[in-house]
Amino acid sequence: MSDTPDSAVRTYTEQHRTAFLDDLAEWLRIPSVSAQPEHDGDVRRSAEWLSAKLKETGFPVTEIWETAGAPAVFAEWPSDDPDAPTVLVYGHHDVQPAAREDGWDTDPFEPVIRDGRMYGRGAADDKGQVFFHTLGVRAHLATTGRTTPAVHLKLLVEGEEESGSPHFRTLVEQQAARLAADAVIVSDTGMWDETTPTVCTGMRGLAECEIELYGPEQDIHSGSFGGAVPNPATAVARLVAALHDADGRVAIPGFYDGVTELTDTERALFAELPFDEDTWLRTAKSQATTGEAGYSTLERIWARPTAEVNGIGGGYQGAGSKTIIPSSALVKISFRLVAGQDPDHVQQAVRVWAEAQFLAGIRHRITFAPATRPCLTPLDHPALQAVARAMGRAFGQKILFTREGGSGPAADLQDVLGAPVLFLGISVPSDGWHAPNEKVELDLLLKGVETTAHLWGELSAALR
Repeated sequence: MSDTPDSAVRTYTEQHRTAFLDDLAEWLRIPSVSAQPEHDGDVRRSAEWLSAKLKETGFPVTEIWETAGAPAVFAEWPSDDPDAPTVLVYGHHDVQPAAREDGWDTDPFEPVIRDGRMYGRGAADDKGQVFFHTLGVRAHLATTGRTTPAVHLKLLVEGEEESGSPHFRTLVEQQAARLAADAVIVSDTGMWDETTPTVCTGMRGLAECEIELYGPEQDIHSGSFGGAVPNPATAVARLVAALHDADGRVAIPGFYDGVTELTDTERALFAELPFDEDTWLRTAKSQATTGEAGYSTLERIWARPTAEVNGIGGGYQGAGSKTIIPSSALVKISFRLVAGQDPDHVQQAVRVWAEAQFLAGIRHRITFAPATRPCLTPLDHPALQAVARAMGRAFGQKILFTREGGSGPAADLQDVLGAPVLFLGISVPSDGWHAPNEKVELDLLLKGVETTAHLWGELSAALR
């Protein structure tokens, strides 16, 4: 248990609220859009700004780490307790593209505060959630009388997350010794909603493939040759039709090998969340739910592996008719993976399954993109319980648990460093990540500060 008094942390946070928000606004004014080459200089300026601010916060080590793309920021603040555990915080300082004409009410890179919210690109994703760690560690020190954190504290803030983190794993592998930690805190996530504080326990992995099929060497007449030669468009349709069985399970042999099944406790915790399926469907712009039989909607998107057709094409697509057998067709499929699945094994299973579907005379090429591994922290892990306790002290209420259906670079940290990954975020769905008028709720942002002020003492005790 942390020895940080809850009321003292709250008071310290409020006393420094204005300066903290002023600094965050200054950072948000830097348009660090990693996807647009014309902003390369701004991404570097963002890294330099953060490095200097971390030094000002008190971190004795702050460095800019170069990659083949945009720079990352590393900072380190050793504890004066040599036996203290080491904790690495991950986030990113690059942001999505934004322009006033996209539908913003104000300039996306001139943050404004209105109705208890700060609007600006990066306010929630992810500068605001990175930056609350700076005031959090200061509150931790000020209210405990410590001169160093209760843990050996490290930060890694990358500059290419919004561009797919193409150089992140290489950076982590190259710097694995410097990044070594007993636990990783990912502050690039969120909560269920404004009144339901939650901790995410895992993120799905991802494997993506493109399957190209080739039949005749050119488009040919369907009257002269139809019914007598293989049609690649028909072959693609058959392949897609064979992807799932009647119960919505992926029908690829070996696909479910190693899957970590949901426990009764996890299913009960998911059921505690205030989930309204009709509201969710409206958000999904869909009319009905579907998926693997025997699982709820939340279980399907958080804890079960999936196969989705992302695109399919082949043959004539124009107006009217063109009676041909097309020379080629293709399908793009993505597989979301859960804990226990190995991406290499899944890719091989997909290859074997796909090749068994093709008729003679159909040539094929299967191409996989680099895969992302899933990550999951067990509910009873001491570090996860420490995060929940710290958040509970900040919010003054019970903390529930979620998972994330998407995928991200957090799995690379777990895979390379061999440390459990914990998710700590205060963003809510209404914050509008990647959308016009992105914002962060200021009261929740300050709760993030309070959570981290408690967290380092909680983790110090839990990880010994």
